[in-house]
Amino acid sequence: MSRPRLGYGTNGLTDLRLDDALTLLADLGYDGVGLTLDHMHLDPLAPGLAARTRRLAHRLDTLGLSVTVETGARYVLDPRRKHGPTLLDADPDDRFARIRLLIRAVRVAADLGAHAVHCFSGITPPGTDEDTAWQRLADALGPVLEAAEDTGVPLAVEPEPGHLLATLAGFHHLRRLLGDPAPLGLTLDIGHCQCLEPLSPADCVREAAPWLRHVQIEDMRRGVHEHLPFGDGEIDFPPVLHALADTGYQGLTVVELPRHSHAGPELAAQSLRFLRDGGTR
Repeated sequence: MSRPRLGYGTNGLTDLRLDDALTLLADLGYDGVGLTLDHMHLDPLAPGLAARTRRLAHRLDTLGLSVTVETGARYVLDPRRKHGPTLLDADPDDRFARIRLLIRAVRVAADLGAHAVHCFSGITPPGTDEDTAWQRLADALGPVLEAAEDTGVPLAVEPEPGHLLATLAGFHHLRRLLGDPAPLGLTLDIGHCQCLEPLSPADCVREAAPWLRHVQIEDMRRGVHEHLPFGDGEIDFPPVLHALADTGYQGLTVVELPRHSHAGPELAAQSLRFLRDGGTR
């Protein structure tokens, strides 16, 4: 079985400076990093983004780390609304703030040589019917997909529990709604598959393979959306790792533990050992 290319998400290392986090991951032996654009790690709204991105690209190259860009920062756009504003908000100006952030993320990703940009739909606002929400999502993603096409960096949409686009079925609905554009890909979170998909996580990997552009991985329990360290949930990982190898997926498989930053360095080391050992409990 070919070894997956493993990364660790900076949203699980928020107590570390970005350069310290990158150095840690390189020293541990990770192949790359899932970089969440946030105020503590390459702030996408602070001045001098282009220069900071160039310096980061050089540092990643020096450390031998590949990268994917993630856009799930909780309060980067609004200090009072978690993940707000979203692509589904009723106010066009609010939707545009998220669109602008995603386009900026695509351009940062291109400058870093990232293999994908991750995003998600957001929660359907109260009083918004489902058809309206899907149309807002499709319309909002149009300019982001244009930027992805222009830069050659795919946009990898993540099914997120509780969001409008929550499942693989939702991803396929969006894909058909948009006319199956080439830059549109999928972020598959293995824990989310365990949480709510009808298929097993390994079968989800196989079903998603043609559109797979980014993978996140952690443990989880059925019906409970809580990202857990490996061994604390219910996932059978060897079949998942075999399925990823069988599909020929070449991107990063990024450990996603955003609520465990207090123990980030230790968990980064433990997670790498677990996955390198084939995911055996």
